[in-house]
Amino acid sequence: MATCAICRRAPADPKYKPFCSKRCADVDLQRWFTGGYAIPVREDEPTDEGGNRGSQED
Repeated sequence: MATCAICRRAPADPKYKPFCSKRCADVDLQRWFTGGYAIPVREDEPTDEGGNRGSQED
């Protein structure tokens, strides 16, 4: 059985998978909210006039 993605000690609970409890699930969510996890962005990518990356038309 897989272990919890946060505490790595307890087995993952199917109700909170991949976490062992609501507490560990909330710890993960808090990390997303506070910027603990981030998706890297390349700063050298060109932007259009509106400040958006890429050339996608709306």
